[in-house]
Amino acid sequence: MPTAARLVGALFFAALGWYAADLFKPLLPEGTAVGLFSPISGGWGALVGWTFTGKRADQIQAGGAGIGLTSSFLLVFWVLLTFSGYRMLQKALNKLYPGPVEAVQDVFSIAVGYLQLAAQGTGLIAALVVGGMFGGWLSVQAARRWP
Repeated sequence: MPTAARLVGALFFAALGWYAADLFKPLLPEGTAVGLFSPISGGWGALVGWTFTGKRADQIQAGGAGIGLTSSFLLVFWVLLTFSGYRMLQKALNKLYPGPVEAVQDVFSIAVGYLQLAAQGTGLIAALVVGGMFGGWLSVQAARRWP
């Protein structure tokens, strides 16, 4: 059921996902094609904000910072899984794996590589932590004002 908290969560985390993707792009190696990286990250942000943040903001009485931090973690998880899986699929279509087990294992090593790149960007980490806490708080405030 649509609520104000779900709408605020979806809009805020979509913007946070898009912004975090734009902060991550300069950390990638030179010449890396980014394609739809920002819109897909924003889409995952909207999905996390609607299904996780907004749903829980309606149910709690606390400040919402914990919900926001968890939402940022979920956003990073789903974006990492999506793009690691996509990279694995590209490599699999070029027949770079001896079998399917190696391909699935490589998804995790690709994700770890992306996380190591993200750890170099302190602005990215700060944006996800502070933005997540603010987004959780904002969703709870929307749930209180417009039930």
